[in-house]
Amino acid sequence: MKLSLDPKAINDVLDGHWAEARRRGRSIAEEPSTHDDPADDLDTARAKTLDGVMKMAETGLPLTGLSPEMGGKNEHATNIAGFEETVTSNPSLQIKAGVQFGLFGGAILHLGDEEQHHKWLLDAQTGRLLGSFAMTEIGHGSDVANVATTATYDEATEEFVIDTPFRAATKEFIGNAARDARAAVVFAQLITKGVKHGVHAFFVPVRDEAGEPMPGISIEDDGYKGGLKGVDNGRIGFDSVRIPRTNLLNRYGVVTADGTYSSPIESPGRRFFTMLGTLVQGRVSLDGASVVASKLALDIAVRYGLERKQFTSGDDFAETTLLDYGQHQRRLMPALAAVYASAFAHEKLLTSFEEVFAGADDSEENRALLETRAAAFKADSTWMALDVIQECREACGGAGFMAENRLVGLRADLDVYVTFEGDNTVLLQLVAKRLLGDYANEFAHLDVGGAARFIGTQAAEHTLYRTGLANAGRAISDALTPNLGDRRIRSGRLQRTLLETRVEVMVAGVAQALRPATKMPAAQAADLFNVHQHELIETARAYVELEKWKALDEKMREQTDADQAKVFRRLRDTYGLGLIEKHMAWHLMYGRLPMSRARQINETLNSLCKKLAANALDLVEAFGYSDVHRRATIATGVEAERQAEAADYYRRARAHQDFPVDEKQLRKAAKKKAKAAAK
Repeated sequence: MKLSLDPKAINDVLDGHWAEARRRGRSIAEEPSTHDDPADDLDTARAKTLDGVMKMAETGLPLTGLSPEMGGKNEHATNIAGFEETVTSNPSLQIKAGVQFGLFGGAILHLGDEEQHHKWLLDAQTGRLLGSFAMTEIGHGSDVANVATTATYDEATEEFVIDTPFRAATKEFIGNAARDARAAVVFAQLITKGVKHGVHAFFVPVRDEAGEPMPGISIEDDGYKGGLKGVDNGRIGFDSVRIPRTNLLNRYGVVTADGTYSSPIESPGRRFFTMLGTLVQGRVSLDGASVVASKLALDIAVRYGLERKQFTSGDDFAETTLLDYGQHQRRLMPALAAVYASAFAHEKLLTSFEEVFAGADDSEENRALLETRAAAFKADSTWMALDVIQECREACGGAGFMAENRLVGLRADLDVYVTFEGDNTVLLQLVAKRLLGDYANEFAHLDVGGAARFIGTQAAEHTLYRTGLANAGRAISDALTPNLGDRRIRSGRLQRTLLETRVEVMVAGVAQALRPATKMPAAQAADLFNVHQHELIETARAYVELEKWKALDEKMREQTDADQAKVFRRLRDTYGLGLIEKHMAWHLMYGRLPMSRARQINETLNSLCKKLAANALDLVEAFGYSDVHRRATIATGVEAERQAEAADYYRRARAHQDFPVDEKQLRKAAKKKAKAAAK
C-alpha cells in the first residue's frame, strides 16, 4: 500500500518555477532573530520583525521586479514567491515585508512615473525608506472607491492639501504606521478646479528623520491585535497637510500647474479599477502565504500523529498510533489534498501574474483573469488555512494548544488574512459578478442596481443560453450508466463533470433569477440582487473549487514517475470526492449523482485517506521544511522518544514477578477456569 516516493522530487514539483526564490525566502528562517516568540512584548516583536524585513532586503528579492535599468530583472512573481515563504520565520514578517516591498514599493512602481521611480523606489525596495500603504479608512474598508480623505489642489502654491474631514475618514489598520514608516502612499479623492476625479494615490511624508510626525500628521498606535504582534499597525490622520504637485503618483492621472486634470483612461470607473488592478499582488501573496501556513501546520500535525500513541485495541499493552485511526486519517488527509491543490493553483496564479506584469501577456482578458483568480484564490485559501490549522491543532490535542508548538500562533496570525486586502465575502461577490458579466468594461463602475440590471441582460445571454447544459447533462448521464464499476467513482472525468456542471448550473440559475431586473427601477433591481447575494457567493466558491481541482489534475498528468503519479492521483481524488461529498445535497437535489454512487463516496474516501496516510511523512517532507521552520517541540521526534521510553519501562516491568496483574485479566482467567470446571 505504501508507495516508494522521493520527497525531494515532489518538493521540486511543489516549489515549481520559482523554487530558487522560495528557498531563498525560507532561508531567512535560519536567522533566529526573525523568529516570533509568544513571550515577546510589543516593542520586542516589532523590532525583531523589522530586522527580518531588513534581512529580506539583503537577499535582493524585493529588487527583482524592478527594471534592469534600476538593478532588477522584471521578474515580478519571484519576489512574491520568496516572501510568501517568510511565514516560516514569522507571519508578521511576511505581512510587514508585504507592506514595505509589495504595497508601498509596489504602488510607487505601478502607479508612479519614471522620475518618481528614481526618487523613491530604489530606497523603498532596499529598506532605506520605510513606508506605509494608507488606503483603508475606519469608515470604508473594502469600499475603496468611497474613501473620504481628500487631496485638493491649490493652484497658488502648486500643492495638494490632504485632509481627513471627519473621524471615520482616518486611515486605519495601516501597517508600519505606528512605529517605522517615514512616508505613506495615501489614497484620497483628487479634487481640482471644483471637480472630484475619484481616488488617486499620493506620496506623503509622515515622519521626519528623528521619527516625529510631520506637521499636520497625527498617528495613533493600534496596539495589541488578535495576532501579527510584530506588525506596527496604526491610524493616520491629515490636517491640511501640503505636498508638492509632483507627489501625485501620476501614471493614470496628471494635474498640471494650472490645475488641469487629464488621464489616459477617460472613464472614472475604469480608471479606478485599472489602478487597483495594478496592486493585485497583495491578494496573490496572501493566497500563497496561506498555503505556506497550512503546510507548516500539517507538517507539525502529521509528524506528531505518526508518533503519538493513544488507547489500546488488539493488544492489552501496545497502544495505537494516532494516524492509524481512520478518523484521524479523515481529519488530516483531505486537508493535505486541499493544500496540494491550492499550491498548484497558486503556481498558475503566479504564472498569470508574471505574464501580466512582465509584459508577456498584459491583455485586458489576461488581466481580468488574473484579478478574478487572485480574488477567488485569496478568499478560498485564507479560509482553508484557518480550517486546516484548527483541524491540526485539535488533532494534536492539548499539545497543539501549547504556544511552543506554533499552531495556536499560526491560527491567530492568519485570522486577519480573511478580511484584509479585501474581505473574502466581498471578493467572492466580485468574482461572481465577473463570471456573470463576461468581464464587461462598463460593469466595473455600475452601482448595485445597475449591476443587477447588467447581469440580467448580459449574463443571462452569455451564460444561461450558451452553457451547453443539455450537453453537460448528457455527459453525466453517459458517465453514470448502470454498468458503472465500483472503482469508477474515482474517475477523473466524472469528478470534472460534476464540478464543472455545478458551476454552470449555479451561474445559469443566478442569471435567470436576476433576469427580471432588466425592467426594474434601480432600487427594485438592487433589492433583487440582494436577495440572491448568497447564491452569487456560493457560485464563486464553486468556481474556485473547480479551478483548484483542475490545477491538481493537470499536475498529476505531468508526472512521469509511476508512484509519484499514483500519489498525486490519490490526492486529486481525495480532494475531488471531498468536494462532491461536501456538496452532496446539491448533486442529489439536481439529479447529478445517483444515490447508489453517492453511497460509494464515503467508503472510497476512507480507503484513499488510509493509502495517503501510509505516505503522509513523505508528503509533508516534500514541503521542504526543517526543524528551523517548524520550531514545534512535538515535531522534533521528542514524542517518539517518550513513547519508546514508556514501552521500554513496561517491557522491563512486566518481566518482574511483582508486576501488578490487571483486574480485568484476573476476571477473564476466573471465568475461563469456571467454564473449564463446568465441563
